[in-house]
Amino acid sequence: MLNLERVLNQDRLLRALTGLNRKAFDALLPSFEQAYEASRIAAKPVRQRARGGGRKARLSSNEAKLFYILFYFKCYPTFDLAGILFDLDRSQTHEWMHELQPILEAALGHEMVLPERKLCSMDAFLEQFPGVERVMIDGTERPIQRPQDSDQQQLNYSGKKRRHTRKHLAAIDQTKRVLVLSKAREGKVHDKRFEAEEEIAFHIPDEIPIEVDLGFQGLQSEYVNIRIPHKKPKGGELSDVQKQENRSLSQSRVICEHAFAGIKRYGAVSAIYRNRIRDFDDHLMLTAAGLWNFYLRAA
Repeated sequence: MLNLERVLNQDRLLRALTGLNRKAFDALLPSFEQAYEASRIAAKPVRQRARGGGRKARLSSNEAKLFYILFYFKCYPTFDLAGILFDLDRSQTHEWMHELQPILEAALGHEMVLPERKLCSMDAFLEQFPGVERVMIDGTERPIQRPQDSDQQQLNYSGKKRRHTRKHLAAIDQTKRVLVLSKAREGKVHDKRFEAEEEIAFHIPDEIPIEVDLGFQGLQSEYVNIRIPHKKPKGGELSDVQKQENRSLSQSRVICEHAFAGIKRYGAVSAIYRNRIRDFDDHLMLTAAGLWNFYLRAA
């Protein structure tokens, strides 16, 4: 089994294997322990025997459990490989992952770092996200295995990425924090149509600028606070002023790309998705975004 003590004592190694440094790992551990105990009580409200009976688990401590699920997110190993590394059977690695992922998500929810799934109103936005100066809206995709069903192939084929993907729409503030994360959708859906269905911009106050790319062309005619690049006219050229404005906006929006890069440090949301449970990719992305928000705050 991996030497957990050695990993926890080397900050660089811990970041490489979990995405969190020791300070952030220790800060998350109490909430993880609380969520784990709550899950045990909910699963077995009436105990038939005292604690400590039965076969001893390989992942005996809460530190080991938290390390295992963070390692899965960061490295996204196959269950065979995880079994070798943690001295577990393949089926046990599968069971541990699906048991601990909801607990990690609950712990991040307790820390109040999970993104909102859908905005309700402008007042709710101002109450939940005080201090936001500007918002960047963009889509991000993760590759999936090619579906066998022909209809699913067409729905999930992204012309932009030229492969089969699943897509999320996210709203990010000036500190790289993910404020809103949509449910996972098929890769074919266009950014503008996706935003119209999610109505993210609709619930952001007019005094807060919203920066988008040309994938949201037309949004500027619906809202007064949209900042969008100038589109090169057909057969024409942009003026020097327009080019400078585009560069300025691109430099401002790069924060959004940095946030996506931070989330996709986790292989579970950047590598080709290979799990079989329906919509589980959505939970992986939500948890990874929560881990990124937590890292920004705690590291």
